[in-house]
Amino acid sequence: MTEKSPSDNFPAGYQPPKVWEWEQGNGGAFANINRPIAGPTHDKDLPVGKHPLQLYSLATPNGVKVGIMLEELLAAGHRDAEYDAWPIRIGNGDQFGSGFVDVNPNSKIPALMDHAPKGGGEPVRIFESASILLYLAEKYGAFLPSDLRARTETFNWLFWQMGSAPFLGGGFGHFYAYAPIHIKYAIDRYAMEVKRQLDVLDRHLADNQYVAGAEYTIADMAIWPWYGGLALGQAYGDAGTFLDVQIYKNVQRWTAEIAARPAVKRGRMVNKLTGDPSEQLHERHDASDFETKTQDKIGQNGT
Repeated sequence: MTEKSPSDNFPAGYQPPKVWEWEQGNGGAFANINRPIAGPTHDKDLPVGKHPLQLYSLATPNGVKVGIMLEELLAAGHRDAEYDAWPIRIGNGDQFGSGFVDVNPNSKIPALMDHAPKGGGEPVRIFESASILLYLAEKYGAFLPSDLRARTETFNWLFWQMGSAPFLGGGFGHFYAYAPIHIKYAIDRYAMEVKRQLDVLDRHLADNQYVAGAEYTIADMAIWPWYGGLALGQAYGDAGTFLDVQIYKNVQRWTAEIAARPAVKRGRMVNKLTGDPSEQLHERHDASDFETKTQDKIGQNGT
């Protein structure tokens, strides 16, 4: 590592130690859920509903991807894609319960259990949002082209999102909205990268209706909750203004088109615990829940 003058470091005088040690409570808004070790902190079984597909999630961008996919499958006529969705309250540490860790040893949402996998046999666990999207696309033969070129282009953009979003969420979002102090260098570094990503997407969408071409795919479902949310001004407070997202006209067009899809509107509500009560569906067990069990209908304290 290049030597730097301690007086120029932030905070002034700081120098990295030879061996890093965890300072519990240091980490801003999410300090209480971040730790440098894996594994469960407590015993807690996961609930299991009536459907073969059991989703354990939260309406963060990564969680919204799967809610959208499941609702799109149902809208496309795949009746056996019915599912139960259970909220994982990461602020309360639900992701460190023994049952959840059994499904996802990385203790991150979303996670999915398929109790009726294709071909039969024991239930299948699926974790990481891209893996869940691919699993469902292959199980139902939907939203993933069979043509080699189109399929590969879908994978290109799906994995672009998985590799790029940490710069948007863990980087820009953390330092702009959640860190205990504003650090200009960190915000500038990640803002530059996020704007570069938006430019990549904008240039591509100038010649393509959807990210993989003419067909709506799991790549759109993966990218939209992150970059569409940013384009709508619904991420990290006033970050949309800060990043001047309105200049990305092709991203705006694509964002609006996907936002208008009924399945996307429903998918965004699944396991949503904050915001407009009429858009919060804490648990989802039946298609009718969107009409009868949103928080404005069952009360702020209902689940």
